[in-house]
Amino acid sequence: MANATRTSIRNSLFNTIIISNVILLFLLSIPLHAEQIGSVSTKFKLLGANDKIVIEAFDDPDIKGATCYLSRAKTGGVSGAVGIAEDTSDASIACRQVGPITLPAEIKNGDADGDEVFKKSTSLLFKSLQVVRFYDPKRNVLIYLTYSDRIIEGSPKNSISTIPIMPWR
Repeated sequence: MANATRTSIRNSLFNTIIISNVILLFLLSIPLHAEQIGSVSTKFKLLGANDKIVIEAFDDPDIKGATCYLSRAKTGGVSGAVGIAEDTSDASIACRQVGPITLPAEIKNGDADGDEVFKKSTSLLFKSLQVVRFYDPKRNVLIYLTYSDRIIEGSPKNSISTIPIMPWR
């Protein structure tokens, strides 16, 4: 009987750890703020919202004067309305200089290459759309890459945009 009790306690502890990790993963994947600019419907749904392409804008949190515009698929229907639908990995990005840009030292020296500047959950669990930033010092250009990842298997679909850093008028 003592072995059965120990096994039950171990199983309960294991389940608690798994649930805690899932909650932590969810909290860590809360997206950086993006402003919705607009959307268009792509597929009619009898129940719930239509499937859409959503356009969002976000500012690079580390580089004042850099803004990116992201278009992405958003699944509608009943599952989309309650937040359990999985959006496709389709996305496109366009980034622009919207003001004077001064690069922090960690970006100039390459230490911040690959840093995440935006993340949006695209399913209930484990899938997200991310934007990461790189810097090309030879050409003085910021490069933004958007892609979708999943804990088990990501998608090769991706899009990039560049901002050549110019003197601001």
